[in-house]
Amino acid sequence: MRLSAADKARLRWVFLGPQGIRAGWSLLIFATLMIPLVLITSILRRDFPSLFTGEIAPGTSLLIEAVEVFFIVVATAVTGRIEGRAVWSYYGLAGQRPVAKLLAGWTGGLVCLSLVVGVLYAGGFLVFDGWALHGLPILGYGLIWLLVFLLVGVREEVMFRGYLQATLARGLGFWPAAILVSVLFGAGHIPNAGETVVGIIGVMIRALLYCFLLRLTGSLWLGIGFHAAWDWAQSFLYGTPQSGNLMQGHLFSTHPLGAPLMSGGSVGPEGSLLWAPPFVLGLLVFFWALRRAGLFVAA
Repeated sequence: MRLSAADKARLRWVFLGPQGIRAGWSLLIFATLMIPLVLITSILRRDFPSLFTGEIAPGTSLLIEAVEVFFIVVATAVTGRIEGRAVWSYYGLAGQRPVAKLLAGWTGGLVCLSLVVGVLYAGGFLVFDGWALHGLPILGYGLIWLLVFLLVGVREEVMFRGYLQATLARGLGFWPAAILVSVLFGAGHIPNAGETVVGIIGVMIRALLYCFLLRLTGSLWLGIGFHAAWDWAQSFLYGTPQSGNLMQGHLFSTHPLGAPLMSGGSVGPEGSLLWAPPFVLGLLVFFWALRRAGLFVAA
């Protein structure tokens, strides 16, 4: 059966919009490409639950993160090619001074998390029990956790602030898409052991920050650096839980003290109601430094 010109036009309208393939079909292609990763993760969580609970080993985390980054980057690249887009620039991985943005983001994340830890310590809600590592293991664990959390930053930023943000923004606009992506990002942390409502809200707020950094610079690299440093400082440097998980091989031994709403409890510093003021103070300094360094110019 031959289609009339009107039928062809209607069919084209179903699949194509003013900006190419409609966002819904793009998301379906991306989700299809992600099916193998979802299956692998489901099998691991079902048959090897110890990989995701208790004190998480760095070697295991490194392998899992590397596999996840591979699938997400490949799915993003393939979907972008199908859409006929310049993959790396469209999804925020290209642009000028990526290393400078990565390092600036890392510094900002480290400073902001350290300010939060400092406030909790000064208020008596976080206790330092001493050094957990000595000698060469400090360097070894520090480097492997650095690599792990850089991969975490790449994985989560490319998927949420990269592919999903860019695709949803085609139909919704930037900020409605950013709010939706941030809610989805927060919801993805709900299964983490020990998470709380305060912790999830904090995750969503930081997700909006990463969207803001993307909007300001046109690049994911600031967000990747900030994200990686925030997680690394909690998990390795200060030895606190990170989104409800505790990692093996941390520099300091610490424990929360007092009501979980104030100390963060099982979530870590980001689960405390006290995290917002020092975080905002750190961001003000961070934004001032970014402006001085000329990194607010969209790439």
